[in-house]
Amino acid sequence: MRKEFVSLDSETIYAAPGNDCCIALYSEKTFEQYTEKLEKLSPARLEVRNFLRTFYSQAESVEPDKQGRIRLPERLTRFARLESQVVLIGARDHAEIWERSRWEQLQITHADDFDAMAEAAMNFDASP
Repeated sequence: MRKEFVSLDSETIYAAPGNDCCIALYSEKTFEQYTEKLEKLSPARLEVRNFLRTFYSQAESVEPDKQGRIRLPERLTRFARLESQVVLIGARDHAEIWERSRWEQLQITHADDFDAMAEAAMNFDASP
């Protein structure tokens, strides 16, 4: 997974607030692509301003040490409510760090809705 985040050009990883109170980890390239999308949002809308304030005030570049470990900023560990055990999951173009108990609860809560979520997300009828 580390190879996906770092390249010959940059070993920078960006840690930022993620959806549902997790920590999102981005490669430098993916973070730049994400922030380009954010630049297109209208700051005239209150929810956009509040999101951008929260996101940018907590996002931070982190450099892996020689063993590939990163130190997460305390403000992000508070945001994600990390307490003891964590889970690292891949989420398409980024990774997410979750408090294990919250991740397991999310999985239990949505297990029965997987087909409906897939249908809604992909806008197609999943029935045979």
